[in-house]
Amino acid sequence: MNSTKVLDAKGLACPMPIVRTKKAMDTINSGEVLEVHVTDKGALADIPAWSKAGGHTILEQKEEAGVLVFFIEKA
Repeated sequence: MNSTKVLDAKGLACPMPIVRTKKAMDTINSGEVLEVHVTDKGALADIPAWSKAGGHTILEQKEEAGVLVFFIEKA
């Protein structure tokens, strides 16, 4: 999947992945896609909840070698 920007939030503990995701989202335009890489398992609940609250759409979510990858389309 093509992404506009990639955010590496691996190794960060809650709430930093969400804080960094929000900051990265602020730098892209509506309709663009942010790819987020995290290792904090709390992100499995946090990122979808944050995305829904902001009106953003998770296009894809997967796990690769212990790294959670989210593709979030900005509202």
